[in-house]
Amino acid sequence: MPTERGSSRRKRPEQPEPTGESVGVTIPQVVDTLTDGDIEEQGILPWSSNYTFLVTVTKDDLALPAVYKPRRGERPLWDFPQGTLCLRERAAYIVSDALGWLIVPPTVLRKGPRGYGSVQFYIDCDQEQHYFTFREGHEDEARRIALFDIVVNNADRKAGHCLLGYDGRVWAIDHGITFHDEPKLRTVIWDFAGEPIPDDLLADLTQLKTDLQPDASLRRSLAELLSSAELRAFERRLARLLDAGVFPDPGPGRHIPWPPV
Repeated sequence: MPTERGSSRRKRPEQPEPTGESVGVTIPQVVDTLTDGDIEEQGILPWSSNYTFLVTVTKDDLALPAVYKPRRGERPLWDFPQGTLCLRERAAYIVSDALGWLIVPPTVLRKGPRGYGSVQFYIDCDQEQHYFTFREGHEDEARRIALFDIVVNNADRKAGHCLLGYDGRVWAIDHGITFHDEPKLRTVIWDFAGEPIPDDLLADLTQLKTDLQPDASLRRSLAELLSSAELRAFERRLARLLDAGVFPDPGPGRHIPWPPV
């Protein structure tokens, strides 16, 4: 669920502007429904690399579309521990929520029809649109996503992982391979390399660093999902970004995921 601090940050909208029958529902309502509602499978999403299901989650009179990723459907990876991708999905949402940037759709961990896994609010969007097609005019959102990917060490920011919802907001999805303790950043969003980070975003990142102090609720929440080495590496990336004050250059080596879309 959203942290107490995150739910009161100055930038937080009162509602996530979801589409379809759920228009007008607040973020706490979404999180509450995803956490405790009844899950009904609607079908498998065939383009996903791991087993991913479109579901409807219903509580009382509210029915929400969601994406369910069961832990046992995760494809083994050589560099990420087995069974941790769903935890990283949740950790990414927690960081997005703490920043107040509303990048990642509400995401919870729970038991579903196929076992424990992540359940994320489904963003209704134009499937033909992706970062390369809509980035002009959405530079502010892109800057936030670029910074977010740096601090969470996103190894797979494809253009197709950026969605332009029918609500007009840009969302970011698919964060299963994040938070590694070794450098893994691969992203298509290098548009701002070398630019100073805007002051308001620096302020948010600075607050995030403060929120990671020992015994802080954010740190405790992340410590339940990430290893101690991953949490320390997360702090180091954040500190380096704040010290630099600019969007980093990609540097040598492979820094764009394949395929890029």
